[in-house]
Amino acid sequence: MDHSKHVRLLDTDLTEATLNGATVYGPQDEKIGSVSEVIGTGGDAQVVLDVGGFLGIGSKPVQVSARELQFMRDANGDVHAVTSWTKDQLKEMPDYRA
Repeated sequence: MDHSKHVRLLDTDLTEATLNGATVYGPQDEKIGSVSEVIGTGGDAQVVLDVGGFLGIGSKPVQVSARELQFMRDANGDVHAVTSWTKDQLKEMPDYRA
């Protein structure tokens, strides 16, 4: 996927309604997870990513700052994120517990 033509989201767009369910792509443009929860709003928001698994089964939840991901909207209006972390690096992070 060519992310260069996608529109970066502003801090004001970083809300649960916008980010929840967004697919997260890794450094090789592979799908590595999705946003399952958003804590807070704007630049200070934290997001919980479900990493790995299949259809949500066997995935690992990890919490990261929304600023550490590049959230953008594609030509269809769908929101997704890009990160330099690999799936393995995210899986090594501590489990998120609510």
